[in-house]
Amino acid sequence: MSDEFDAVVERVHERVSPDAEERERLQQAAETVMERARDTIADLPVSAEVIQVGSTARGTWTAGDRDVDVFVAFPPDLPRETLEEYGLEVGHAVLPEGREEYAEHPYVVGECDGYDVDLVPCYAVEDATAIQSAVDRTPFHTRYLDSRLDDALAGDVRITKQFLKGIGVYGSDLRTRGFSGYLTELLVLEYGGFREFVEAAADWHPPVTFDPEDHGTVSFDDPLVVVDPTDPERNVAAVCSATNVARFQHYARDLLANPRIGLFEASEPDPYDADTVAVAIERRGTTPVALRFDAPDVVEDQLWPQLRKSLGGLTDELDRRGFDVLRSAAFAADGVDAEASTDMPSDATGDAVLLAELAVAERPAIERHDGPPVHVREHATGFYEAYEDDPEVAGPFVDGERYVVERPRAVTTAAEFLHSDALLDVRLGPHVESALDAGYDVLVGEEITELADAFGVELADYFDPKP
Repeated sequence: MSDEFDAVVERVHERVSPDAEERERLQQAAETVMERARDTIADLPVSAEVIQVGSTARGTWTAGDRDVDVFVAFPPDLPRETLEEYGLEVGHAVLPEGREEYAEHPYVVGECDGYDVDLVPCYAVEDATAIQSAVDRTPFHTRYLDSRLDDALAGDVRITKQFLKGIGVYGSDLRTRGFSGYLTELLVLEYGGFREFVEAAADWHPPVTFDPEDHGTVSFDDPLVVVDPTDPERNVAAVCSATNVARFQHYARDLLANPRIGLFEASEPDPYDADTVAVAIERRGTTPVALRFDAPDVVEDQLWPQLRKSLGGLTDELDRRGFDVLRSAAFAADGVDAEASTDMPSDATGDAVLLAELAVAERPAIERHDGPPVHVREHATGFYEAYEDDPEVAGPFVDGERYVVERPRAVTTAAEFLHSDALLDVRLGPHVESALDAGYDVLVGEEITELADAFGVELADYFDPKP
């Protein structure tokens, strides 16, 4: 197995390692951006440092990547509005065809010599514990790793990134909730290489905690904890979901047991068409229901937490009403690019879907409602008097020590509930609630085949799930 594993890893290494010519071209583009930035800063009434950051600065970018990140670090006493003003002035001067985007504050993205460039203002704080905006940490990450990652480890980082991409868990955006580049670098550094990392992860028992600089000051409640060596109050892995930690463990074991290139190659299933969806529904004998609505016009890092919150609120209420949710999922069309989670809201919004698959299609016309124990006199009397003259209920009667009534059920099918005003009373994300309030479609059973045109891949993933 060792020779086979090493052979596969070596082939991946050759694929993902940029050659000398590619490195030189990228660095020339970065130098051009930084020189333009310095020239523009020279005309400002304030000094600032220009810093190349991210994977291209640390030599951990994979062949074919064309992203250059350059930060302009302004004095920490500069007012936020002035930092934003000067940051945009530098950005537009360096990238005259660029556009403004927004993370914690606006910045400029554009193109230089065929490379995609992010030019981001930040504060030149003394240490990462004194940050004034989240991006202020980034230069510290670059400095920390620059002195610790040699060429061999940088190569193993590239291999690890490709593996994480191949199995679908790379990316710290809130749609993916996976491993960020910085987290990947720290874990490879912690274990001393790709193979060592994979072998160790195969035997993880979450929660797993690493504290590279032995800060030991803060306790985190996450399945994977990597205390930021530059900021002891931050878990670098905080966004990484328990599902993605488990998925990584599964494929780590799979790779060790059966090394193969395919695990390093991202793929998606063939999309289901309407007929295939119909066959899947018939085979499963369940009742899927879906809400289809216009996706809120917000960035993905706002949209996906709200979709998940809304899906949780919806499924909780369906369960409470006795429809027994087997499984559920949220879909969103690519109106906002999943790889650009900090983009300004796009005009190209699309459909969003909350899907719940029900084990129970219809409930009886009545439901049991337990009252208080008879011996709790005040509450028991109030319950009894509330129902004693109601012609629509059976009871009150005594069952065990309690009063009980059997009363008409408000809705007997999930569709009735989804069409009712009660839907907006469940726990929803605010933008999703507004979108639903503006209108939505309810799809039941085979009606969800209508989703196949827009969400064929997602439906294939749903009905034929893999680890």
